[in-house]
Amino acid sequence: MTISCQLTESRRLDALHKLNLLDTPPSEAFDRITRMAASLFRLPIAAISLTDADRQWFKSRVGVEHTSIPRMRAPCGRVADSQAPLVIGDLLEDAYFCDSPLAASGIRYYAGAPLTTADGHCLGAICVLGQEPRETSPQELSALRDLAAMVMAQIEMQHAMGRIDPLSGLPNRNQFLEDFQDLQRDRPAGEQRLAVLINLTTPEQLSHAVRAMDPSYVDELVTDAARWLRAKVGPGRHVYHVTTTQFALIAPPGAMLATYLPLLEEKIALAQGIAKSRYVATPTVGVAPFEIGNADCLGVLRQAQSAAHDAIDAHTHIAVYSAAADALYQRRFTLLNDFGSALESRDQLQLVYQPRIDITTGDCIGAEALLRWNHPTLGPIGPGEFMPMIERSGLAHAATAWVLETAMRQQRQWRDRGLCLQISANVSAANLLEPGFAGSLEASLKRHGLPPGCMELEITESAIMAQPAKAHAMLDAIAATGVRLAIDDFGTGYSSLSYLQRMPADVVKIDQSFVIGLEDDTRKQALVATMITLSQDLGHRVVAEGVECEEVLIFLRLAGCDEAQGFLFARPMTAEAFADRHSAPAAAAAMPIPVRSAQSHYAYQM
Repeated sequence: MTISCQLTESRRLDALHKLNLLDTPPSEAFDRITRMAASLFRLPIAAISLTDADRQWFKSRVGVEHTSIPRMRAPCGRVADSQAPLVIGDLLEDAYFCDSPLAASGIRYYAGAPLTTADGHCLGAICVLGQEPRETSPQELSALRDLAAMVMAQIEMQHAMGRIDPLSGLPNRNQFLEDFQDLQRDRPAGEQRLAVLINLTTPEQLSHAVRAMDPSYVDELVTDAARWLRAKVGPGRHVYHVTTTQFALIAPPGAMLATYLPLLEEKIALAQGIAKSRYVATPTVGVAPFEIGNADCLGVLRQAQSAAHDAIDAHTHIAVYSAAADALYQRRFTLLNDFGSALESRDQLQLVYQPRIDITTGDCIGAEALLRWNHPTLGPIGPGEFMPMIERSGLAHAATAWVLETAMRQQRQWRDRGLCLQISANVSAANLLEPGFAGSLEASLKRHGLPPGCMELEITESAIMAQPAKAHAMLDAIAATGVRLAIDDFGTGYSSLSYLQRMPADVVKIDQSFVIGLEDDTRKQALVATMITLSQDLGHRVVAEGVECEEVLIFLRLAGCDEAQGFLFARPMTAEAFADRHSAPAAAAAMPIPVRSAQSHYAYQM
């Protein structure tokens, strides 16, 4: 069974167990429906069968002595798996069920319809069975489906699957799902409608409020909003309380985006003006257009929630569902969800290496290790797409551990071949807050038999600024191990000079945004020259990233820059290609290549 199937089955079982139906006493309400099924089909056997992990348990039964049978090769189990009706005219003629326990007991005919919750989980089936083969008419199958719906209605009624939220007094998400299905049946197919979701506060605001205020704050926010929404919508229409701080409604028939959005903007502006919480909570609204007869309730609700999230950055705090933006978000979620498997695989992740060149000598003196991901279905994924998500997730620690372990293993292999270069790798904010990070780094170096100075960790300002005190303490601990530190993307932060002064860094890397196009931009030239001088005056070695042409290289040398990195020298390459190119014999054959200059002569590797 695949991971996806296992997850689906786990959720199905969870939905079943929450109902507390298994192993409960008989109920006349269910028995009445079972007898109706047997009578309708003129068969001696009928049952309401619930599919547990390893058994079929009968909540109600006619013509059956036992209360359960094994799930293995039970037709009701297939109904639960497929969530679709199943008819077997003759079990002995069916390749799969011919040798099943049911067939061995003398059963020849089976028909079952799924018992499906509003959330789409199949609990089991209502089924009829006979000891002789028979045909099934479309009318009989339709009636069996209706009986299944009656069973589900009874389940919901008996087990108090509430329809009203106790706090807001509004219909809840279960009622929204049911009413949406009724809308699909009652309105003309193809009719265009609008689903509206009102989100009372952003996730960050809600998190701050929960930490700063007592629980009554959120309760008051919800009850005030519910009272206002109920008054604005008016009698005869429903507002639904679908999550803790989210409400949903369906716009009236005929509502069009062009006229309905300005109305929503007016209402939200009014609500913000009178709300007591307007300084700590920002309501947003998401609108999801859908078509009657061609819409999935949960899908529409999700689209409206997605639009409400997009509305956080909108001027009016209202947004319409965008398929393109949703596809991008879905892709990001997929990548984040799949990265854990990539870490465990042997062929998805790879480090490539880009040379760092000493500008004065032209020698390759180091390499930056860059992570690459070849997704099994999406293909190559650039680090700029997946790394920002990973660094904000719980996978940041594991990702850095994988990169450092792989880089150290490669460093050991290169040194065994006589190639002694420094490797630099990026470290995220999460690592600087990881209590034992410096110790584990030192232990890894010892395990691979590597001197601390052969590794360099690149840190961005943003990684430090989240919790500066803890981050600086960790940087001091890393520096004490002998591992070198580099300030990455220098010049892009708001307090670069401040943390340049405080951070125990050996190297400053000037961000490529200042280097690309430098040859034709006198303002950039002035900035870069100042960065180089300032960094060196504070005792740092300076590396310029993004060097792509000789004119820029000439400027950097005249400005006194120490190292350069970029496509002019080489694109990132595999470890094997890097070693072949920069091993001692190959390097000697490849250098030097002179570059003409009116004021100086120097070499670099192509």
